[in-house]
Amino acid sequence: MKLILSILILALTLPLSAQTAPGKFWVQFTDKNSSPYSIDRPEEYLSTRAIQRRAQYNIPITLEDIPVNQSYIDSLTSLGAVVLNPSKWFNAVTIQTSDPDLITRIQNLGFVRQIKAARQSVESRKVEDKFQSSLSVIHATSPGTDTTALDYGLSAHQIGMLNGHVLHNQGYLGEGIVIAVLDAGFTNTHIITAFDSLRNDGRILGTRDFVKGGSVTYSEFAHGTQVLSIMAANLPGQLIGSAPKASYYLIRTENATSEYIIEEDNWVAGAEYADSVGADMINSSLGYTTFDDPATDHSYSDMNGNTSRATIAADIAASKGILVVNSAGNSGDLDWRYIGAPVDADSILAVGAVDSLGVPASFTSHGPSADGRVKPDVAGQGVRTAVAGSNGMLYRGNGTSYSAPLVCGLVACLWQSNRALPPIKIIEAVRASASQFHAPDTLVGYGLPDFGKAMFLIQGINPIQSDNEAFARVYPNPFTDQLTVEFYSPSHQDIIFEIYSLAGTRLHYEKMSTGYTSLNRFTIHAFENLAPGTYFLRVLTGNRQYVEKVVRSTKTP
Repeated sequence: MKLILSILILALTLPLSAQTAPGKFWVQFTDKNSSPYSIDRPEEYLSTRAIQRRAQYNIPITLEDIPVNQSYIDSLTSLGAVVLNPSKWFNAVTIQTSDPDLITRIQNLGFVRQIKAARQSVESRKVEDKFQSSLSVIHATSPGTDTTALDYGLSAHQIGMLNGHVLHNQGYLGEGIVIAVLDAGFTNTHIITAFDSLRNDGRILGTRDFVKGGSVTYSEFAHGTQVLSIMAANLPGQLIGSAPKASYYLIRTENATSEYIIEEDNWVAGAEYADSVGADMINSSLGYTTFDDPATDHSYSDMNGNTSRATIAADIAASKGILVVNSAGNSGDLDWRYIGAPVDADSILAVGAVDSLGVPASFTSHGPSADGRVKPDVAGQGVRTAVAGSNGMLYRGNGTSYSAPLVCGLVACLWQSNRALPPIKIIEAVRASASQFHAPDTLVGYGLPDFGKAMFLIQGINPIQSDNEAFARVYPNPFTDQLTVEFYSPSHQDIIFEIYSLAGTRLHYEKMSTGYTSLNRFTIHAFENLAPGTYFLRVLTGNRQYVEKVVRSTKTP
């Protein structure tokens, strides 16, 4: 059967000249004809979890999912090219060669659509130059004392300012969610104590290095270690991550010693790998604007959602049911100033940075996208964010590299509370919960998300009313010895709970105070003398009253 590949072909062909050995190139093929694979047998090239994700959200298997034709790869190898990372979504491969004549021969092959330069060989950029703004890390003081039920330590504020503790206190810690972390390296992740429970539980599901090939060696670079700690750390009283019970794939796509467009190709390969192994989410604290080879630089006009390979890949990942979270970038006080790829993708969640008071960070990259869409989408604390370093010590650092995983982990917890919803509905709820949803700007987009409010929204309850209050639910109903009431409050206030008989006699009175400016959970006791039967529960606030019919059942012997 003849397979005609339907993918978006990039129009821009980059120059092939001035490549120094060994050069790397992006080779795109014309088709997937004569492939041994079929969309009717996805188990041959997708994991069970990847297939289940598609089935859950009614996503069809398409020709994009079928691997690159191996016969085409073999042809390039036989000519002398070293084939690096293939891309099934773009029907392409990255190759390496020191022979300029080989490029001409490959370009003349009938099944080759185009070739683009990926990078030169000289790696001239210093590590500290590349990550200077995104990794401005300072030593932390002693562990904090502001704790909650989870004993957050230093991370209490960064999670609390987004009402992430509301999700955590209800048991949503990311369990069952698989997050693929695309980054520059994960130094010492396999030994530092912040990840003890992650390792002991077997929740590092796998690693992959798309820069050098093979698995991650845990010695490449520490940026990913810090990023991972913001989500996965579990040090009670010191540092608790935003998704401490999620599972993770660690994927290296970034070469910290250089900045060439091949890293976008690595990002594509990493996203495809995340899809194939069945990841639910991608966290990427990476972005692409200009490169060491100026001929491949992006312009701001490229940030239109349809130009960069990384951007297109991010949207393809979203179309496969993956929820992608990406840092907005740290170019706000640099000449570039604006967001980079893949932040401009329209189906992902882009995260800017604020300080502990909610003031936009000077470095957070500006939106909108080149075609005028709101970017970034939301923001989190990216100034003096608590992280774990590769030496096991705790630090505070600056950058959207840190605000993105903070939000990503909480999105995972939110999604855990309602797995039936597709990614775009989760993203929409996060946006709608944010502090300036009705007046977004170019620095933090829709503002700081409120994950307590977002949980209401995905349950079909809209707490955004005239008085900004919402009565959520009462359970169990029928009840025996206690009732639990969930209530959304925008401020600290006293709330009165009363139980009435059907005849209107008040039988129980109790006053409690809201603990959070978000979702609160109250437990009402002292029903020992209440006979089995039907009653009215009345909840009184300073603004209004709520009445719910409740039933006390016979006690279980």
